[in-house]
This record gives sequence, C-alpha cells and structure tokens, in this order.
Amino acid sequence: MTDTVTDTDTGTVTDAATRTATETDALLARRDAVVMGTYGRPVLSLVRGSGTRVWDADGREYLDLVAGIAVSALGHCHPAVAEAVSAQLGRLGHVSNLYLNEPQVELAERLIGLLGLDGRIFFANSGAEANECALKIARRTGRAEIIAAEGSFHGRTLGALSITGQPSKRAPFEPLLPGVTFVPYGDAEALRAAASERTAAVFLEPTLGEAGVVPPPAGYLVAAREICDATGALLVLDEVQSGIGRAGAWFLHQAEGVRPDVVTLAKGLGGGMPIGACVGIGPAGHLLRPGDHGSTFGGGPVVCAAALAVLDTIEREDLIVSAATVGDLLADGIRAAGLPAVTGVRGRGLWYAITFGDARAAAFEAAARAAGFLVNTVGPDTVRLAPPLVFTAADAQAFLAALPGIAAAAQAAHEHSKVSA
Repeated sequence: MTDTVTDTDTGTVTDAATRTATETDALLARRDAVVMGTYGRPVLSLVRGSGTRVWDADGREYLDLVAGIAVSALGHCHPAVAEAVSAQLGRLGHVSNLYLNEPQVELAERLIGLLGLDGRIFFANSGAEANECALKIARRTGRAEIIAAEGSFHGRTLGALSITGQPSKRAPFEPLLPGVTFVPYGDAEALRAAASERTAAVFLEPTLGEAGVVPPPAGYLVAAREICDATGALLVLDEVQSGIGRAGAWFLHQAEGVRPDVVTLAKGLGGGMPIGACVGIGPAGHLLRPGDHGSTFGGGPVVCAAALAVLDTIEREDLIVSAATVGDLLADGIRAAGLPAVTGVRGRGLWYAITFGDARAAAFEAAARAAGFLVNTVGPDTVRLAPPLVFTAADAQAFLAALPGIAAAAQAAHEHSKVSA
C-alpha cells in the first residue's frame, strides 16, 4: 500500500506517485493529444492487476474497491476468464450474427435458467445498448409513452439518455425521444398517477446506481409491478449495475420477489469483457421481429465464453453468499468507525455508498488513493464502493483499518479548500 502525504502548506493529500509520476505524466500528455475529452482527466495510469489489486505506471499498489465501475466481478486477470477467452480465440473469434455460435446459445440458456423465467435474449455490447433494445421492445407494444425515474441512469446513447433522469446529462443533447415522463424515484403514488393505458413501459433500476446506490422504499418494486399490470405497461428493470451477484443475489429483483417483463444486464456479466443483454420475459421476448434490431459484435463467441466463465466461477466459489457476507462486514465496519463527517452507509452485497454531511467526497477519494485504496466519487457528498466479488474479509479489514487515517486526511484537505475558497 502507499504512504499518505499531506502538504502542510496547502493541506493537499497526495503521495509519491502523484508528486513524481513521470511515466503517468508522459502517458497523459500522449493521451491529451489523441483522445477526445469526454472523460475527466485521469490521475492514475494502471498497468497491471491481480485479484483485488492493481498497480500504476509508477509501481504503486492499490486495493481496488471500484472494479472498473462494478464490472470486474472476478477481479483482475482471473485465470478462469483468461483461459476461456484464450481457448475460444484459439478456436473461433468472430462470425457476426449471420451464423450461429454455441457459446451464445449456452450463455442464453444459463441466464434464462438463473432468472427462472421463460424468456428470450438479445446480446449487445453494453448496458446502454441493452436498454436501447428494451426501448424498441416497448415501442413494439404499439404505445409510445415511457415513464422513468428522476435520478436514474440508463446510458449515454440518445435513446438511453432519453430515459435517464439526470437533467445535466440530457440538456446538451435535447431534443431527445418524446413521450418520456420522469417521476420521483421510490414514490409509488407518483408512478401510479403518471401511468395510463398509453404507457408502453416503466423503466426502473431496482436500486439507483450512478445516483449513489440509492435503494427504494420497501414495497416500491412490488407496487410498480401492480401498476404495470393495471395499465398493461411493461415493467423494465435495469440490472446493468445490480445484476450478476453485485447486490448479494443473482438479480436484485429476485430478492424483492418481483417478476419483470424485461431485464437489462451488462457490467459484471463479462468480467471485464464488453457484453450486454436484454432479456424479454414471457410475451415481451417475442415482440421484436426479424430486422427490428441487430449488432455486428453482440453475442460473439469470445465475450460469451468469458461470461460463461464468470457465471461458472461465481457459482462454483459461492461468491454471491461471500458478497453478502463480506459486504455486511464492510458496511458494519464503516458504521462502527464513527467517523464524524459520515452521515450514512447504504447499499447491499458488495455495493455501498458512503455519504457525508458536506461536499468532501472528492477529498475522501483522493485521500483513499494516496493511502492505496481506489474508491469512486459519484456526487459531491457521496462515495461508491463496488469491489470485485472476490473481495475478501481480509481486504475489507485492510480498508477499515486505514479508514480513520483516510478520513483525517480528507478532513484536512476539505478544511483547507474552504479556507482557500
């Protein structure tokens, strides 16, 4: 792990890698010359990973509690994924969807079996693409109106952005798809008032992910199901972030006892390989017709082989139970630390948010990084933890042991920023 360094003149939390990151600086300069500026400027260049740990270009080690934004379900360079990908590439790499490939069929069978429902699957390359497919399924009902939640995130393609309830992301690209109504997340009565026989689908995350791991009130998803049944609308559950064991169950809607009409998946499904899936359940699996949708790369044999290895490993190593157990340990430890600036810890499985009473999340992330831990700021007052499902009790204890020091360094940086302002 790294040593924390706080500049006594500025209060800035940093470390030797940040101060003398010649390799990183050189790569950043090259990046800035050729890569579009659609992302914030990275502060690290990661060059190697193993399990729950990564190393940067300057040789510094970090415990990874981000997992590529909840993607690397088995951590970094898991041999099961590496071997599956290598073996499949040695047999057959890409054929497009003009031809059949067995890994795609096998993966579809496995997912339908895990869902325990009759369904049909369209494979894509990302969560946004999976949600685009779900939007087309909704349009095929013959209805045009969509209801989505305030604070939701469903992707950045124009269709997925149209149902994303974050105005700052939507505004630069309007006009978007018409007919979308946003209601407060978790408010069943607002959803009931907005729904009608004109509603094609209600799109919901079982827990808001990008908004900061925000669970709904008890009974909300059940109420949403009842509302959709009453109006004939489809219930579409975006499990891109919550699915594949992240929340301590294969799919979060199963833990809530709710049957969706459509489920969208991605992130953890491929263990780092790009794959998304849109699952139409019951009649919704038959609404799209030949030519309605397609993907050159979607459901390719290599990514499907990787996804099968992920599912096999999660099942074989009982990682869903482990995620719930270690996640409880992590959350309970954060709460027990009694950090004065922390106002809450919310989430489940290996998917949590730490909330603060003020805008110190960025300072906390920087302090954690300086101490050798990667966490993710998702709002001015919110940090997200989404470590790999192979995250162990020892990993959790390492983070908890460092937590008081991280919080103290973040406090110093935060106080200095207020003075400077």
